Amino acid sequence: MPYRVVYSRAAQTDLAELERYIAGRGSPRSAASYVEAIVARCEDLALAPYQGTRRDGAPGLRTTGFRRRVTIAFRVTPGTILIAGVFYGGRRVRVSR
Repeated sequence: MPYRVVYSRAAQTDLAELERYIAGRGSPRSAASYVEAIVARCEDLALAPYQGTRRDGAPGLRTTGFRRRVTIAFRVTPGTILIAGVFYGGRRVRVSR
């Protein structure tokens, strides 16, 4: 049975800020499409939740990349994938414990 994917407020904010950033430097349509692709990648985690790299500095945290520019930080809990943050362009991964 696949896991349910939920987004923290921080991850929701990250996605909204990323879309605004890209839209401001190009096309709003491209920005929306890019963020939709990131969300689709997050949803794919429901089928294989233990992929990515464990982050030993934060218990239970894992990260996975998307198109070389995005890092998705997430936690796997029973039945749920919590998307903790979405980091673009080399931003340092910081999430609360």
